[in-house]
Amino acid sequence: MGKKRASPKPAPPAEGRASVTAERFARLHLLLTLLSRAPQPRDALVRRLKLDVRGFYRDLEVLRQAGVTVVLSAGKYQLVEGLTVAQKRLPFPDPLLTVGEALQLAQGRTAAHKRLKQLIDRRLA
Repeated sequence: MGKKRASPKPAPPAEGRASVTAERFARLHLLLTLLSRAPQPRDALVRRLKLDVRGFYRDLEVLRQAGVTVVLSAGKYQLVEGLTVAQKRLPFPDPLLTVGEALQLAQGRTAAHKRLKQLIDRRLA
């Protein structure tokens, strides 16, 4: 009888933030859009997102870790803040940039530029 192989664990995302695939990003965005329209029961969301219940709760956890507040009230999930605020907190999928492209984007004075520069510097150290 063979041993069960453990799948390699992905590297932890920078600064404790969730790392998402492009597919998950699209699904999280759809979930936010649905919740921004009106409170929704879990079954309707699972069906619309084409997920099983476990996948739904995993996606919900990613949103919560990103600082998006989703609450359950009277059997329906609802988005507490507006869609625009929630969208700004969504983790963005890896854009598959070269180091040169990332360095070019990191040139600037804003907090986002500085954060990107720090991430690049840490990876290259």
